Amino acid sequence: MDRSDDPGGRGTMDTRTLCLGVLSLGEMSGYDIKKCLEVSFRHFFQASYGSIYPALAELAKKGHVRVRTIVQEGRPDKKVYSLTPAGLEALRTELAAAEPRHRVRSEFLVLMFFAHHLPPERLAEVLEEMIARWERILFEDLAVFEQDGAEPGVGELRPGMRFALGFGRTVLSAALAYVRRQRPGLLREIEAERVRREAAMAERETEA
Repeated sequence: MDRSDDPGGRGTMDTRTLCLGVLSLGEMSGYDIKKCLEVSFRHFFQASYGSIYPALAELAKKGHVRVRTIVQEGRPDKKVYSLTPAGLEALRTELAAAEPRHRVRSEFLVLMFFAHHLPPERLAEVLEEMIARWERILFEDLAVFEQDGAEPGVGELRPGMRFALGFGRTVLSAALAYVRRQRPGLLREIEAERVRREAAMAERETEA
């Protein structure tokens, strides 16, 4: 965990801690860890996938994970990682020290903030794209956890897992409902603003 930005000693969650957490669910390859992060964490944490293998190498060097090689005929050998007792202790220590930050980074909201600079047709496309994306996450990606067996590699959902998934579903559902409700009025206002702006420009050109 990186504490360089926190004088109080609590820092940001890093890829090593995420890898330890995912491996607490069971033995996995680097690819399995990547897929688990993509599916299970996508609605609340953006992991740097390029940092997974360096993180695993560092954890193995510290003795926090164990590595075994599986020989595959006709394909490169596969490395499979498992959590050691020292790794489990390190995970629990890091989680206990982690600051419960909740940050939002949204290119969509930046686009909305400057929506008056977008052509109306592009604004409509952006809104439709976000609605479709959130519907897919809600009704396809997150829905898999409500099925028997949950997601491969996760197994039975623990209470905290259900809480995190429920939180994500609640937030996305509210965002989806808000965009659907506000879209018609926003598009009308943006179009009316465009008409007024073009009329003002035409008037200035006439006066000149």
